[in-house]
Amino acid sequence: MEDLQKVCDLLTATLKETRNLRKLKKLYYDKSTETVTATFECGGTKKANVAGDSGTAMISDIIKQII
Repeated sequence: MEDLQKVCDLLTATLKETRNLRKLKKLYYDKSTETVTATFECGGTKKANVAGDSGTAMISDIIKQII
């Protein structure tokens, strides 16, 4: 089984190096709702639905839904 929070942690570091998401603070995976919450330095948040996703599908869904 994949550690989806670890995928989020590693993805956060990568996305923070991009111009569009340099102010991303954290990606938090909630197993019970199968969502990822993106938190930004300004305090804002965005949610991504990642229900049923594999690690690679989750990466794609997060990027599509938080930009």
